[in-house]
Amino acid sequence: MRAITDGGDQLQLISSLGLPEPVSQAEGSVRRDCGVCGAAASGEVPVWSSDMSACARLSGVEFFGNACLRMVAVPLQHRGRVLGVYSLFFAQDEEPGQEIRAVLRSVGELLGLALNNARLEREHLRIAVMSERQSMAAEVHDALAQTLAYVKFRMPLLQGAIAGHDESAALRYSADVRRAVTDAHASLRELLTNFRAPVDPLGLRHALQFSINEFESSTGIALAFQDRAPELVLSTAQEAQLFRIVQEALNNIAKHAGARHAWLTIEQHSDVVEIVVEDDGHGVSLGEGGARASHYGIDIMRQRAARLGGRIEIGQRAGGGTRLRVCVPSTSVVDTVS
Repeated sequence: MRAITDGGDQLQLISSLGLPEPVSQAEGSVRRDCGVCGAAASGEVPVWSSDMSACARLSGVEFFGNACLRMVAVPLQHRGRVLGVYSLFFAQDEEPGQEIRAVLRSVGELLGLALNNARLEREHLRIAVMSERQSMAAEVHDALAQTLAYVKFRMPLLQGAIAGHDESAALRYSADVRRAVTDAHASLRELLTNFRAPVDPLGLRHALQFSINEFESSTGIALAFQDRAPELVLSTAQEAQLFRIVQEALNNIAKHAGARHAWLTIEQHSDVVEIVVEDDGHGVSLGEGGARASHYGIDIMRQRAARLGGRIEIGQRAGGGTRLRVCVPSTSVVDTVS
């Protein structure tokens, strides 16, 4: 079985059964217009031939014309597009009837479908990897780059204070740098922990419950969890992205909110999943663009929600504090890797 390469000018051998090893090696990659296989790749019907001379010259082994007297090349098609060919080699020089031809063509269509699905899966994986790299870059930027930039600006002030023998200013700038480096180190450890954490095989609810227990024990903030969608079924990609969003929201509460209580709720309305995270802390500062994304990591969470075709809303909680609402379709839009 051969697949047309991405460049469209070669037929790449991707599978074989029963062929002598020298033949497989010699025909690992051939021109798209090569012989019988090329004719099938350029058309939509099986091509039969008893002239094995071209294959014999290409392979240079005594197989074609001896063990193989006839061959058929069948296009691998999907929705009118030829993706490759599969070839059968016969020891007898007689052509099968119409029923066999029909079966061979059906097999070609099934193999074409499988090949198309494999290519789609490969493309989805490539997109997912690129998307995750962008997400990692964004998280590293928000967690580290801004802090290091602050240190960079503070260092000349510290050097100037030392050169000017201004002990008070030098101590102040030194404390600023030490505090910023401590924050950067803590943020890096947190990022590594999140990136290393695999998707919980027991599902989103189990992962959330574990995070809730960790959150309460490490922060002392009481976190109430309400699961109002017990029948909810999500893909692995959806669960991973939603879990990361909730993690980021809880991290923000722990770092910035000054809260005593927090609430996490999951609901499903028709084909939309809604997750709400609330706290009774300081609340958020609202401007023209809503909450300050750079402070609360909202940009990262919005990117994750957007991958699932959803959105994030953030504002004041009734009674004080912050309310973050995530809405995504319950059916997967873009399959991603976390």
